[in-house]
Amino acid sequence: MAAVARWWRVGLPGLLVLLLRGARAEQTEEHLKREHSLTKPYQGVGSSSSSLWDLMGNAMVTTQYVRLTPDMQSKQGAVWNRVPCYLRDWEMQVHFKIHGQGKKNLNGDGFAIWYTKDRMQPGPVFGSKDHFLGLGVFVDTYPNEEKQQERVFPYISAMVNNGSLTYDHDRDGRPTELGGCTAMVRNLNHDTFLVIRYVKRRLTIMIDIDGKHEWRDCIDMPGVHLPRGYFFGTSSVTGDLSDNHDIISLKLYQLTVERSPEEEKRDKEVFLPVVDNMKLPGVEAPLEPMSGLALFLIVFFSLVALVFAIVIGVIVYNKWQEQSRKRFY
Repeated sequence: MAAVARWWRVGLPGLLVLLLRGARAEQTEEHLKREHSLTKPYQGVGSSSSSLWDLMGNAMVTTQYVRLTPDMQSKQGAVWNRVPCYLRDWEMQVHFKIHGQGKKNLNGDGFAIWYTKDRMQPGPVFGSKDHFLGLGVFVDTYPNEEKQQERVFPYISAMVNNGSLTYDHDRDGRPTELGGCTAMVRNLNHDTFLVIRYVKRRLTIMIDIDGKHEWRDCIDMPGVHLPRGYFFGTSSVTGDLSDNHDIISLKLYQLTVERSPEEEKRDKEVFLPVVDNMKLPGVEAPLEPMSGLALFLIVFFSLVALVFAIVIGVIVYNKWQEQSRKRFY
């Protein structure tokens, strides 16, 4: 009866998550973390001191959803958790809905789910700042890159940033993405879900968007190192094209995973987001500008070396002339 009651409380999508966890990690326990979760009736959302979530921009709360942006041009909105997350292993379940009046390829632009160091900072990347520190998962509904043939949109992708990378809008984030998949999520009559799972430095993203209550793999990337103490959030933006971007719930589960002594030794604290053995194509680390002191020292010692070389040259030349005169007489 306790198990039945629990399944009834989390609902069918939650049950699917539990079954998936059991299939993929047998020695895993999960606990819903309410301080990092956003659910109806959204009592913890707002500007009061007791709120767990902050609204930003054009985001608004209703009884059924948190709307990041309405189906109107040039809107931008976000909702951010106030509590930093110090969990080592976690899973974020996102229940969302994207809908609007625009026809295919005449809608935009999508929304992002964030786990980043900074929060509540508007910017050009789906309504949030560029050069972020952490993880961004993007549900992109409009192809910006011309002659796009390899992908079908809407498209879900992920990016880990150490603060030095730029999200390339003109190429739909391709130079810096970890992976992705097509996800036809607009104007559906059934529920749509996305799950972000981070266990033992492995990032897994799955979707349930077909109304069949079945999870489908989207991204599976090992060697992803994310620091603890970052913030969860979600944001959206519209431009000349628009859509309603609604968040129905965000549910964060703490995962308790058994580790061997060797895994514990390898799983050290992380201070900067990084992905193992991955060279991001088309991205080079920017060179740090040279300081004034360094430039002065380089010029100074170059001049000293030049003067020293001239002096040595003069001495050698005089010696050579003296030897020549001796041989002549």
